[in-house]
Amino acid sequence: MSQVRGPFDEAPVTGFQRFVPALSVIVGSAVTLWPFIATFPILPPFGLLMLLGWRLTKPDSLRIWAPLPLGLFDDLISGQPLGTAMLFWTLCFFMIDLIDQRIVYRDFWQDWLIAAGSVAFCLILGRLVAAPLGAHVDTVLLLQIVIATLLFPLAARICAMLAGDEEPE
Repeated sequence: MSQVRGPFDEAPVTGFQRFVPALSVIVGSAVTLWPFIATFPILPPFGLLMLLGWRLTKPDSLRIWAPLPLGLFDDLISGQPLGTAMLFWTLCFFMIDLIDQRIVYRDFWQDWLIAAGSVAFCLILGRLVAAPLGAHVDTVLLLQIVIATLLFPLAARICAMLAGDEEPE
């Protein structure tokens, strides 16, 4: 059933601009392929950060089923067990939808807190799925969560610039 667009509703996005959110998440997931030598695996999940940036800044830019194919791509690129990003990213989308139903208005600090919780949720559960419980990766995981949380404003700003809501300085 199609809905009639009201006079004050935004016009639907057409053309290439429609694919920009998904392509930016794919590029964010592919950043981990960049040859980067580090003693600790502290590279944050850029694909997840871009996904959360799009979902929290422009909620209608990605469909509710978008985390499934984007998570599959991230699983194939990152080497995580197949289906982990698909499941955890979709659960994050559902959690954000639940928060959207409960909170009428959010500001950037609340978006940052939601993104931090989502990143921590995905990384901790991904660690429990991928690594044995006896592995000593908890401090590195905590450092990765902190770095990803601190990089969320940059991801949100990139998403806003790609959407055309904000002019680059």
